[in-house]
Amino acid sequence: MSESNDVRMTLNYTLDTSIEKYADLPAICMATETPLTYREFGDRIYALAANLASEGVKKGDHIALLGENSPNWGVAYLAIVRLGAIAVPILPDLPEADVHHILNEMHVPVLFVTNRQIEKIYELNQKELKRIITLDDSAATQDVLDVTHFSTYLEESFVVKETMANEGELSFEEVKEDDIASILYTSGTSGYSKAVMLSHKNLTANAYSAATMLDTVLEETVFLSVLPMSHTYEFTLGFICPLIKGCKIAYAGKTPTPAILQRLCAYEKPGVMFAVPLIMEKIYKKRVLPQIEKSRFLSLLCQTSFGRKFVYKKIGAKLVNFFGGELKLMGIGGAALNPDVEKFLKEAEFPYIIGYGLTESAPILAGGPPGDPTITVGSTGKPFPGVQIKIVNTDPDTGIGEIYGCGPNIMAGYYKDEESTAEVLGEDGWLATGDLGYIDDAGNLHIRGRSKNVIVMSNGENVYPEPIEHKLNAYTWVVESLVVENNGKLDGWVYPDYEFIDGETEGQSQAERREHINKYRESMRKEVNKNLSSASRLARVVERREPFIKTATHKIKRYLYSSIE
Repeated sequence: MSESNDVRMTLNYTLDTSIEKYADLPAICMATETPLTYREFGDRIYALAANLASEGVKKGDHIALLGENSPNWGVAYLAIVRLGAIAVPILPDLPEADVHHILNEMHVPVLFVTNRQIEKIYELNQKELKRIITLDDSAATQDVLDVTHFSTYLEESFVVKETMANEGELSFEEVKEDDIASILYTSGTSGYSKAVMLSHKNLTANAYSAATMLDTVLEETVFLSVLPMSHTYEFTLGFICPLIKGCKIAYAGKTPTPAILQRLCAYEKPGVMFAVPLIMEKIYKKRVLPQIEKSRFLSLLCQTSFGRKFVYKKIGAKLVNFFGGELKLMGIGGAALNPDVEKFLKEAEFPYIIGYGLTESAPILAGGPPGDPTITVGSTGKPFPGVQIKIVNTDPDTGIGEIYGCGPNIMAGYYKDEESTAEVLGEDGWLATGDLGYIDDAGNLHIRGRSKNVIVMSNGENVYPEPIEHKLNAYTWVVESLVVENNGKLDGWVYPDYEFIDGETEGQSQAERREHINKYRESMRKEVNKNLSSASRLARVVERREPFIKTATHKIKRYLYSSIE
C-alpha cells in the first residue's frame, strides 16, 4: 500500500486501509442475508479490477453502472476506480432517452446493469460498448443482448487475478487524489442535466468529515441503506463513510414500504440510516398524527407545551423501536424537511440531523454536528468539517442571499462544459450553489429555496414558494404540493392522499366525494392565507390527480410545471 501523500485521499487507499483494519468484520450484504467480510469484499474488488484490466480497461476510461443497490454494485464501482477508470453511476429512475444520452456521451466500453434496467438499453446503438455485465445474473434478455452474468465474470476474475499474480503482473497504474473517480449526471429541479466530475479527494474528504462527526458510532454498527448509491448523498455517507468506520452496510433492496422497512429494521437493528424527508413525512402523517388525532386524551395533552413534549417523547421512543431499537442517528437530506415534522422530531428527542448539499459538493456542505444544542429547528446546522460557507449578494432587509461553499469536496467541474463550470465555480474555489439562505447568530445555515424558484410578483415582491408548500403539505389529506405563478397570481397545486379521502368518504357518491375535496381545498386556502403576507396569498388551490415527477431525492421537477392551465 503506497504511503505517498497524494494517494492518501483516494478511494483505493481508503479501502485498503479499512480491509487491513477490519479484515474479518462484516462489510456488506443485502438486508437479512449473510454479509461479505471486509477481506472477502476486497478480494472481489481486486479480482474484478484485474479482469477489467486484462480486457483493456485503463485509467481514464468511463465505465457505467445502471442498477439498484447491491454488494455487487459496490464491488463493481470500487473495481473501476481501482484502475483509475472513471465510474459513471446512472440513477435507476432516469428514462430510456436520458440513459442513452449518458452512455453515448460517455463512450463506455463496459456497462454493469440489472434486470429491472436492462430494457432501457435494448435500442442503444453504441459501438464502443463491448461488454454488458448483469449485476443480478439476469438471463431473461440473453436472446436480445449478449450479456455476462456477474457471478460468471467474478469466477473468471479470480482466475485472471491469480494468473497475473503468478506472472508478476498484478499491478495497476497509480491513482492520485485529484484524479476523477466519478462522473454523475444531476437530476435537478431546473431541467438541464449536467455531468459533474468528482475526484477521489472530493468524495473521501466528505466521507472522512462524516466519519469524524460519527465518533460514537462503533465498528460493526449497521448502516441500513434505502437510498440509491448512484446519488452522492447515499454513496458518500451510506457507503464510503461506513467502510471508513468498519461498519456493516445492509441494503434494503427496492424502495421499502413502512411494513417491509419495519421488518428489515427488526432484523438488522440499524444504528445509522440516511433518508430523504419524504420517508419521515410519510411516517409522521401515517403513524404519528393518527395516534394523536384518534385519542381525545392525547389531543388535549398536546394543547399544552409540557403535554405535547410528553406525548411526543413517548411516540419518539416507539419510532426508534420501529427502526429496530438501536438507531443512533438518522441523517435527513436531499430536500427540505417540513418544519412541523422537524418540530415533532426535536420534541420527541428522535436522533436526527439535517444535512444540506449538492452533487457538486460530493455532497454535504452543512449538517450537524449531532448533539449540538445550538442547532435551531428549520436550519441545516453548521458547515461540515473542512467546508466554508458564505452568503453573497445579501438582501439588506432580510439578510438572505446566495449560498456559496468552498472546501476539498467541491467538484472539479462539469464534463466538457467550461462555460457552465465558470458560471458556478470561481477560480478561488468557491461554488455558487444557486440556493438562497442566511446564517443565524449561532452559525446555523438556513435555506430559503432555489434562486430560480423565487416568484417575482407584479408589485416587485419576491415570494419563496417552498415555505408556502410546507404549510400545504402539513395537512393530513395532502401528499405533496407545488406553488406556481399564474397570470400574476399564486396557485397551489395539490396532490391529495386519495387513500385518506376514501376512508373519509366511504359509501358516498363520486359527486359527494368531489365536494368533500373541494371543501378541503377552499378551507385550506383560507387557513393558510391567514399566515401569509398579502403578496404570498393563494388565489386558488387546484387538485392534481397524479403525483408530481420528482428527482432521485424526491424533489419535484419544477420546470415541468411552470404554469397551471
